Amino acid sequence: MMRIAILGGGCPNCIRLEENTRKALSLLGMEATIEKVTNMDDIMAYGVMRTPALAINGEVKSSGKVLSPEQIAELLKK
Repeated sequence: MMRIAILGGGCPNCIRLEENTRKALSLLGMEATIEKVTNMDDIMAYGVMRTPALAINGEVKSSGKVLSPEQIAELLKK
């Protein structure tokens, strides 16, 4: 199963990124495990300097911005 990580401290943008990710999964009819990574050491281990960030199966796809559900859907299709 696909694993998605939302990296960030729980700020409003992090919450919005998670909501948009759930919408994108719904649009595509896909399922995935969504994990919230809030510990700064764990976030740094991904090589992320700006949050919120989105990682799919361990690979960072976006950082420092909130992607739309449509943008996330495009990443999930790949």
